[in-house]
Amino acid sequence: MARLDVLAQLPEQSGDFRVSPTIFIVLMFVGFLIGTFGHIIKARTLVAIGVALIFLATFALPLAVTLSH
Repeated sequence: MARLDVLAQLPEQSGDFRVSPTIFIVLMFVGFLIGTFGHIIKARTLVAIGVALIFLATFALPLAVTLSH
């Protein structure tokens, strides 16, 4: 029963995004591609850029958008 109480307190997931999530998904995918390519050619700079893009797409940019509204 405690689980139902926790679920009742969660915000409603309406899917009504103010900003399209497409740009974040594309940016994350590009980050994975760059990071993978960096691993293949053993270029630390490309791996770091890929990781940075993934971080931006999954945390920093969505947080910035949320805080700006």
